[in-house]
Amino acid sequence: MGDVEAAGSRGSVLMSVLPGREFASSRKGMLLLAEVASSFISFICFAASTAAAFVTLPLLEFLAALFLLFAYSTKFNERFTGFLWPLMDFLRCVTASIIYFIVSIIAVSKYVDGASKAAGVFGFVATVVFALDFYLIFNQLADFLKQGGQTSEEPARQQDEFSDSDSD
Repeated sequence: MGDVEAAGSRGSVLMSVLPGREFASSRKGMLLLAEVASSFISFICFAASTAAAFVTLPLLEFLAALFLLFAYSTKFNERFTGFLWPLMDFLRCVTASIIYFIVSIIAVSKYVDGASKAAGVFGFVATVVFALDFYLIFNQLADFLKQGGQTSEEPARQQDEFSDSDSD
């Protein structure tokens, strides 16, 4: 009976680390899962290739995407408001897509081994995934700025009610 309880507790610990189905099936969840997967595969390919000097980029992007996947799935970003999460995520995606694109071109054109070519191809896949993510984040940020920096739950009239102007 003790083995069953230990297996059950290990399963619950594992389930607490994995993202929930609700988040994993959302658009942001699927994009983060694709970023994690493409970065990890690209990391493995670069580690096995003669272009091993480029292994740092996929490793850092894998860890950053994994952290954000964890933060968004556990709603850590809502509890820790010290950062501007959408802006941080936007900058991460922009830099990742640009650097992945450059590194992938170098890996495909300069190196002749198969692992370098595979790393370049998965780097191009990662470029597209990160570019799609920053495009969607940019649209969200643009909508937020069009609303005057107010969320959809907070009406714009509320600011006028509490204004301190002496226009009487």
